[in-house]
Amino acid sequence: MSSAPAVHAWAATVGKKEGEGPLARTFDTVSEDSFFGEKTWEKAESAMVKATFQTLLRKSGLASGDIGLIFAGDLLNQCVGSSFGIRDTLVPYFGVYGACSTMAETLALAAMTVDGGWAETAAALTSSHFCSAERQYRMPLEYGGQRPPTSQWTVTGCGALAVTRDGPGPYVTHVTPGRIIDAGIKDANNMGAAMAPAAHDTMKAHFAALSSSPRDYDLMVTGDLGAVGASILRDLFGMDGVDLGSKYNDCGLMIFDRKGQDVHSGGSGCGCSAAVLCGYILDGMRQGRWRRVLFTATGALLSPTTTLQGESIPSVACSVELRAERS
Repeated sequence: MSSAPAVHAWAATVGKKEGEGPLARTFDTVSEDSFFGEKTWEKAESAMVKATFQTLLRKSGLASGDIGLIFAGDLLNQCVGSSFGIRDTLVPYFGVYGACSTMAETLALAAMTVDGGWAETAAALTSSHFCSAERQYRMPLEYGGQRPPTSQWTVTGCGALAVTRDGPGPYVTHVTPGRIIDAGIKDANNMGAAMAPAAHDTMKAHFAALSSSPRDYDLMVTGDLGAVGASILRDLFGMDGVDLGSKYNDCGLMIFDRKGQDVHSGGSGCGCSAAVLCGYILDGMRQGRWRRVLFTATGALLSPTTTLQGESIPSVACSVELRAERS
């Protein structure tokens, strides 16, 4: 991007289970109440969104009126988690649906909007809630259905950030939007396998466009492939003769302790990569831990309808490059 917009401030809220994981200290708020004071899971997600946005305003020193646009999305039908959560802000709003790729997509759109001069400040916000997602995509929690080993645990979490023309950074320097890739996977409990080829396609395009390679980055993260998908991604790059090495990780593997928490293949849900980015990753960059980070969020573009109709799971990934310095 010509001006490399700055990520001015960020905020992250998670649920109790996420607060028991290894990244607990990097989140602004850990809620002990999965309902967030509401009566339904969907209202709980909107309450989480609202609270996270308010935390972002407090940390950034901005008022709602200082933000020109909000790009926000979640996993629920019509993105109601987002729209109901920010409906009282009176900030112009673009709803974004990219499934678990939504955090990268909203960040990319916010950065491009500021870089293009369409707004001085834009916000990106993404959420998911374990209980609301389970009710929509799988079975009611009361059903008690067994989860296969390839399944992932939808994170109850929300990440929000503000992008400005100037600021201390980190800076958004490059964006590579992804193509829809369909590997023919039909198992809705194995989304890591469905999304890995999309991550491979987008990251490979990003490396080619910048004439870069994995060794040029201090950290590369996907979100959220889980253990199965991350292993497949390594294998796909291995077939290209490329070793992702020790600098690669996945947000679904970072947010939970798979040995101590029952999450099977790891975390998922667009709130997973959102919370990890808007806590652990951006905090680390501001503190000087990493200077060049590639954030690639991946989304399985399925719905309950397409699953019941026996459709395969098309997927998409979006890569956003963050640097500690504009140059």
